[in-house]
Amino acid sequence: MTEDSNRRIVLASRPVSLPALDNFRIERTAIPSLEEGQVLLKIRYLSLDPYMRGRMSAAKSYATPVEIGGVMEGGTVAEVVATKNPDYRIGEIVLSHSGWQTYAAEHGAGLRKLDPDLVPVTTALGVFGMPGFAAYSGLLNIGQPATGETVVVAAASGPVGSVVGQIARIKGARAVGIAGGQRKCEFAKNTFGFDSVIDHTSPDFDARLREACPNGVDVYFENVGGKVWDGVFPLLNKFARIPVCGLISQYNDSGPFDGPDRLPLVMASVLSKSLTVRGFIQRDFADQRPVFYNEMADWLTQGVIKYKEDIVDGLEQAPEAFIGMLQGKNFGKLLVRL
Repeated sequence: MTEDSNRRIVLASRPVSLPALDNFRIERTAIPSLEEGQVLLKIRYLSLDPYMRGRMSAAKSYATPVEIGGVMEGGTVAEVVATKNPDYRIGEIVLSHSGWQTYAAEHGAGLRKLDPDLVPVTTALGVFGMPGFAAYSGLLNIGQPATGETVVVAAASGPVGSVVGQIARIKGARAVGIAGGQRKCEFAKNTFGFDSVIDHTSPDFDARLREACPNGVDVYFENVGGKVWDGVFPLLNKFARIPVCGLISQYNDSGPFDGPDRLPLVMASVLSKSLTVRGFIQRDFADQRPVFYNEMADWLTQGVIKYKEDIVDGLEQAPEAFIGMLQGKNFGKLLVRL
């Protein structure tokens, strides 16, 4: 170790809408000392994900919020640099949940060893990790795409949506993606293999989506909400399935939502079309992770599944990169290289 202190980014205040830089604070503390059974980790990569916006809020949710003054949470890829745990050796690479900091002391039970010779270790924060598993588990358990059906996914160029589309194609379904901007749309079609990709920023978005789904929508994998949901909703077929993985368009909203109350219309369609709408957190299907790791490793090594990473350098860049991600400025799985 060449550093003599731990740098960490803490939650300085709770944002009202879109987070600002002054909601974060960087601090220097002592590098943690180890207790028996612990390992000292030097963080190599930090994952930035939309769910972190919810952790900044004190509103009731499925997980405990980050406390004011607490280290921002997040998944990390780290190297073991000291150990008091016989199960871990110096130099091993692990997946941890150590948050926005350069060093962390962790008990071995919460770590997953990574094999750099199998797939790149950064994929443990993306396609071979939580985002990939969210796509896999939500699509296959709730969406259940069948051969010839139409699967629509929002945020199609992102780490979850891109995997949803590719697995849908593996299962014989037709994959229609929705993304923001021509560059992302072209990449999703040409690299991820979507049958069609629609730009939600286009003024004729609704018309283009209808044209791309001439037989309606059988599965809609929801990552966004907002106007994307509005465009997909009328196209849902009878017995359509809607896994709700995220609602990024709403994460920065505060107070009552604007506009008319659409709940009666939604519920009428849920009834008349026999729709299945289920929200989920990927850990709901935790027992399926071993199967996911085996299948995804095969898909990655065979080149069946492709991915894109967006890497920024330096822990200090994390707040600005995170804010940009909430505005759709990233292109691919957003990582911070420490």
